[in-house]
Amino acid sequence: MAEEIRAEMVANVWKVVVASGDTVEDGDTLVILESMKMEIPVVAEADGVVTVKVAEGDVVQEGDLVAVIA
Repeated sequence: MAEEIRAEMVANVWKVVVASGDTVEDGDTLVILESMKMEIPVVAEADGVVTVKVAEGDVVQEGDLVAVIA
């Protein structure tokens, strides 16, 4: 079953740490968001292969899909 990782707030995608197709483990940082000069890491919530749905410079809204882990 695929695990969807969603943004918890409105933010800019500051850095994408992993690439689609990479194998990740629970707790690995996938993306770093920036909001109000704060860096917010978005971490994997399961082990698996990640598909990143955002790019550096994108603006995400609360609830937007950031990545999927299958």
